[in-house]
Amino acid sequence: MDQQNKPPRKGAPEKGITLPRARKAAARARKSAEVREIFERFRAADPEPRGELESVNAFTLLVAVVLSAQATDAGVNKATRPLFAIADTPEKMLALGEEKIRDFIKTIGLFRTKAKNVVALSEKLIAEFGGQVPTTREALESLPGVGRKTANVVLNIAFGEVTHAVDTHVFRVANRLRIAPGKNVLQVELGLEKAVPPEFGRHAHHWLILHGRYTCKALRPECGRCIQNDLCDSADKRVA
Repeated sequence: MDQQNKPPRKGAPEKGITLPRARKAAARARKSAEVREIFERFRAADPEPRGELESVNAFTLLVAVVLSAQATDAGVNKATRPLFAIADTPEKMLALGEEKIRDFIKTIGLFRTKAKNVVALSEKLIAEFGGQVPTTREALESLPGVGRKTANVVLNIAFGEVTHAVDTHVFRVANRLRIAPGKNVLQVELGLEKAVPPEFGRHAHHWLILHGRYTCKALRPECGRCIQNDLCDSADKRVA
């Protein structure tokens, strides 16, 4: 299993996704009315946000998310377009074989391990799930290379469940806007489950990811064009 996809130990921060020490104690969650206002603004700006990984069905989505660990969505899409054109089922992927899969994804980080995982998860899907992507978190996490974040993405996008997949962008935005302050990804995920109003649940993690990717960036947040600017009191806020 990829280290990036392993769920953190309870109470332990995930490597590379932690709050700066100086701000840990000060973080506090917003009032529910303020959280609602934040998501009202996200919805008004982008009513139907979409994940940026390309896929043609639940299986290719699963593979794409597994491949996206420590890689950009754009880089994964470039590699998977020709791959998914000829291998869009576990059976076809298994027939293609690990060596050929490596050739398709060699531009992606950790491609050797990921190719092994794609073959192994394809084998398990055929052997234990009739070639179909399972619809529960427990079953998804039993697949090679699949951790909690990957399972949450698949459950949300492929099966319409309200889940909160916490990557570096979601972690950063949830803490900066104090929607769900947390010291590690599991704390943030559980905080989002409690804080996000139900009507925004389906799209919440997409809004947070896109906001973190294009506006609330890690090093140089573009606060001047942020739709949440007046609500943000983060120490990282860039005041003009």
